[in-house]
Amino acid sequence: MQEILRKGYIGNPAQLVTLRRVEVKEGRARGTQIIEVRTAGGLELDILPDAGLDIGQCRFKGINMSWMSKNGYDSPAAISPYENEFLNTFPGGLVYTCGLRSVGPANRDGDEWHPLHGRYHSLQAEQVSTEIEDDWILVKGTIRETALFGHNLEVKRTIRIPAFGAAVTIEDQVTNQSPKDEEIMQIYHCNFGYPLLSEKAHLVLPEERETVPRTEFAKTGLDRTCEFDPPVAGEEERVFFQKMQKEFKARLENPELKIQMEISWSGDTLPILSEWRSMASGDYVLGLEPTNCYIMGRHEERENGTLPVLKAFTTIQNTVKIQFMEA
Repeated sequence: MQEILRKGYIGNPAQLVTLRRVEVKEGRARGTQIIEVRTAGGLELDILPDAGLDIGQCRFKGINMSWMSKNGYDSPAAISPYENEFLNTFPGGLVYTCGLRSVGPANRDGDEWHPLHGRYHSLQAEQVSTEIEDDWILVKGTIRETALFGHNLEVKRTIRIPAFGAAVTIEDQVTNQSPKDEEIMQIYHCNFGYPLLSEKAHLVLPEERETVPRTEFAKTGLDRTCEFDPPVAGEEERVFFQKMQKEFKARLENPELKIQMEISWSGDTLPILSEWRSMASGDYVLGLEPTNCYIMGRHEERENGTLPVLKAFTTIQNTVKIQFMEA
């Protein structure tokens, strides 16, 4: 950016790049803070500091890439982890983080009740900063999930976006700040919708992988894990666990749009990709979700022996990168 300034092509970086905070003033999202980002490479997205610095709507070259649910954005006051509220408030968006202590169905684990997909998205980020540094847009913040006499988990999130590109990288440092070991469950729920997703699209996954259907109905679609149908009224969702052996990435191609998306992630900390497919009319979405578990809820994962543990006063780093390209 400085080189272009020095050469005199522009006098203000805002001519090429947008990085600003706005507030929604009407509707059910009134009061929602949004960090708007637009790059010189054609990427546009909303970063949501009131929702754990998750990412909402996303466009590339003016074309929608992400999936938004019927609910859309909610105000911070309305985002609730309480029972039965998830279906009424889940906004979708490019990245919806689930966890930190339970993901999957609402469940009771010992004396604790855990809401569907955990509490992370209802937590507001602190110490939020935004800047353009050299050719990078940087958004940073801290998210804390805590309880009196209980857990003390902290996420330091950095979002990196190339000013002249069309990629977004989330880097999370997840720390257990308690003297006790803590079980953690996490999903990076990355959601893609029309027109990037359609019956013209195709999913490319590494050949070296194991595919595990979550339900009996999912088994009926094992021969079409990488193909998609037009919207079908009332179609049941399917979930497949894709267990990669070497390459931790996936690519969604749409030759009709001549656009493709590639997602990659840290396989050492997020060993499983959950492929969530809803071909239902009005709820038409592909979720590609790097995760550290089988999304059964804290109690069932414990019973299954698959509940990940973060040792006392230790840190792990999760990385998820989403890149959009012209094909």
